[in-house]
Amino acid sequence: MWAHAPYRGDEKAVLRMRSTVAEGPRMRSAMRGAWRAARLMAAAVGTGSGAGTGPKRPRPEPALRIGTHDGTFHCDEVLACYLLRLLPRYRDAEVVRTRDPQRLAQCDVVVDVGGEYDPERHRYDHHQRSFAESMRSLRPDKPWSTKLSSAGLVYCHFGSQILAGLLGQPEDGPVVTALYDKLYENFVEEIDAIDNGIAQAEGEPRYALTTTLSARVGHLNPRWNDPDQDTEEGFKRAMELVGGEFMDRLDYYHRAWLPARALVEEAIRRRFEVDASGAVLEFPQGGCPWKEHVFSLEQELALPDPLQLVLFPDRSGQWRVQSVPVGPHTFQSRVPVPGEQVFTCRLPLLPPPPPPQSPSPRALARSAGRGAVPARRHPGCVFVHASGFIGGNRTREGALEMARWTLAQRRGGGAQSG
Repeated sequence: MWAHAPYRGDEKAVLRMRSTVAEGPRMRSAMRGAWRAARLMAAAVGTGSGAGTGPKRPRPEPALRIGTHDGTFHCDEVLACYLLRLLPRYRDAEVVRTRDPQRLAQCDVVVDVGGEYDPERHRYDHHQRSFAESMRSLRPDKPWSTKLSSAGLVYCHFGSQILAGLLGQPEDGPVVTALYDKLYENFVEEIDAIDNGIAQAEGEPRYALTTTLSARVGHLNPRWNDPDQDTEEGFKRAMELVGGEFMDRLDYYHRAWLPARALVEEAIRRRFEVDASGAVLEFPQGGCPWKEHVFSLEQELALPDPLQLVLFPDRSGQWRVQSVPVGPHTFQSRVPVPGEQVFTCRLPLLPPPPPPQSPSPRALARSAGRGAVPARRHPGCVFVHASGFIGGNRTREGALEMARWTLAQRRGGGAQSG
């Protein structure tokens, strides 16, 4: 075909052209390879298209699906979905909100709907009448008997794995174990109880609690008279709210509450250096979350006598004496710090009290008969709360003296400890 080319008179050109014709198949093969490589590279960055003749790219697996019910949402399934997406397996999972059994059957995990609890098939509903599981029934080493919601079920089965991944700690290590228990008792159990309609205490409550996390999630649903009753946007906002609360709580317990345990344990070990009674703890700084650690360490260390008072400095450099409460969720004190009947405090911006008068022998006898400690002026006393749960003094020595007088009143006017 090249015999009729316009290069007939130029023999060198003809030879070059023939050479090109001879190399044509090799060049075309190389170009096809380059084109295939370019297409593969483009596909790798998401810009290629078309079906090549080279090796086919493996199709990505479809995204996993978390199923839950549609309509009005509640805190328990919101938290359950959020917790599941903290797991690597479900990190990119789609949340499918429906009550259609066929669509739910296609989901990889289903929470709070479907009337089925089957952890082997990842079905976590608690509404069926046959369901009565609690943390203690599923994990006998745990003490909580509150009926689980979908949040508690997911936390029960995956909580340790979730915390281990977030904290980079062993799943069976002491840090994960301590935080697992703390987060259930102080975060998840409340959601379980509210969703299952379990009252916090017997009888009529003295006041209403309307700002719980469950209540705030409920307020994200459309109002009954809103023209738009779509719940999808509200569900997304609820997941952000609940997720933020969970992560904030975990961060606090991990970085503040847990380290405080060592501080309390050291204070218990050195308590007899503070006062011979062994009933007074001293902390080097205020703000330490000590109460729950005191209760747990009293049991773990089998202390013969309960701890009564704690001393610590406040931010202004003054000192506080605070009573140990009767329990972790009560305002009642084991030994209330006595008020004006023992300490005459000089309150700021108030005129000084009149000079104290010596009580008559008859008054002292009456006081002794009642086992009361006579009132006395106490240098440096700043205040005593009306409920007696805390008092203040300008110095450590003054706060310790207040603690000793508090214990003395407890003993009915016996000698002070030194």
